[in-house]
Amino acid sequence: MEALTAGIDVTLSMLLWLLAAGVLAGWIDAVVGGGGLIQLPALLLVPGMTPVQAVATNKVGSIAGTTASAVTYLRKITPDRSATIPAAATAFLGAVFGAKLATLVPGELFTPIILAALIGVGLFTVLNPSLGADASLRFGESSKRHHGLSWLIGLTIGVYDGVLGPGTGSFLVIAFVTVIGFSFLQASATAKVINWATNFGALVFFIPDGQVVWALGLVVAVGNVAGGIFGARTALKKGSGFVRVIFVVVVSAMIIKLGYDVISGLIH
Repeated sequence: MEALTAGIDVTLSMLLWLLAAGVLAGWIDAVVGGGGLIQLPALLLVPGMTPVQAVATNKVGSIAGTTASAVTYLRKITPDRSATIPAAATAFLGAVFGAKLATLVPGELFTPIILAALIGVGLFTVLNPSLGADASLRFGESSKRHHGLSWLIGLTIGVYDGVLGPGTGSFLVIAFVTVIGFSFLQASATAKVINWATNFGALVFFIPDGQVVWALGLVVAVGNVAGGIFGARTALKKGSGFVRVIFVVVVSAMIIKLGYDVISGLIH
């Protein structure tokens, strides 16, 4: 049991709390991404858990949820392989590198940068109401720019996901909508595949390094699967307009949460 809990005193109330957080995070992540901003803070509240352990354990839940939601999406949506496969490959490599950085770089250093990026993304989305309603590729599927930008998106966001993680799905969605020209629904489906690769890449480092608290990771994984399947089905049923609205709501919530963290840090 010690190997599963890493010396943390696991209680029933703690497991139920993490299960509920996993379900909600899985639903949000399946629709627009950003579930980590619910799940990671929930894990950080566990007494005795280090930030790196929380990030690593979060990946166990996230990879389970992204697997479930990706399978659900791919049954209905055919992904653009020319963008998805290159981005997933570089995202995997970026996440392995980012996971190594996570043990060296304090996560709080990234918060102001992420906050600024989210504000920019949120404003851009709100000021462009037709953005992502329908697919409108910026470049041809066979063009070098289409492939190259997909590689760059995957690598950049993969590194971020390995280091910290929260908001990865949302960053992937907006990147593929604005840079590549996908619809919000298509971008959400693509983000799930790439997010799976980033989660796997991070775990390739975290598991051998002994950072995963398996008892808690498996609980949030169960919640993520349930929420991920339901969220993907909801998005497919409601369409890109619904995904866009949820995207704006989630990004706004992330801005408020991270803004509070930044202000609290300055005060204290």
